[in-house]
Amino acid sequence: MRKVFSIALLLALSVAVLAQKDVTKFLGIPVDGTKWEMKQKLINKGFTYNRRDDVFEGEFNGSDVKVAIVTNNNKVWRILVTDATPSREGDIRIRFNNLCRQFSKNGKYLTLNADGYYISEDEDISYEISVNNKRYEASYAQVDSAAIRKQLKEKLLKKYTQEQLDNPTEQEQTEIELLKYEEVLTVLDAIQNKKVWFMIQEYYGKYYIAIFYDNGFNKADGEDL
Repeated sequence: MRKVFSIALLLALSVAVLAQKDVTKFLGIPVDGTKWEMKQKLINKGFTYNRRDDVFEGEFNGSDVKVAIVTNNNKVWRILVTDATPSREGDIRIRFNNLCRQFSKNGKYLTLNADGYYISEDEDISYEISVNNKRYEASYAQVDSAAIRKQLKEKLLKKYTQEQLDNPTEQEQTEIELLKYEEVLTVLDAIQNKKVWFMIQEYYGKYYIAIFYDNGFNKADGEDL
């Protein structure tokens, strides 16, 4: 009976956590809502709207960029950030590696590539893309693991003393495990629905970095088929 009760609690907790829909953010802006709402928020961030190309222009992470809003059923599900000016092969290698380093050291992100992804100095990017169709891509989940652990600790200390946490009863241990399970669900949810990834794009010998901020909750999932 206790086991059935615990499973029921876990299922209820998982539904409650996933229903919160903590979505991906770009410059602190949730990747959500309508395209018109997102346009106003980007303008408030200092971006200029290019009506002809339907993109926003401005500066991001030290580079001049173009920002596009991608929707599904009039809900924003992706913000696409691309370089405004192209780079040479040597420069794009440096930019890609720097981005990998910046994301990997940023506590707001969990690296989905096993060991990160860095391009070596002797790699021929042009050859690999044109002949081997190689994709230079690195992926991350927008989740602040340190903040989640801190929040969990605060929740536990509101309900239990440190002595109880160190030597819990059977009932207390079950309740503690449920709270820890909430942390796991939050991380798994972020991996599925709060992805931020970037890649090298090549166009007639010129190279660009494209960064994708995706809200998996709003992404098309066959509902229109």
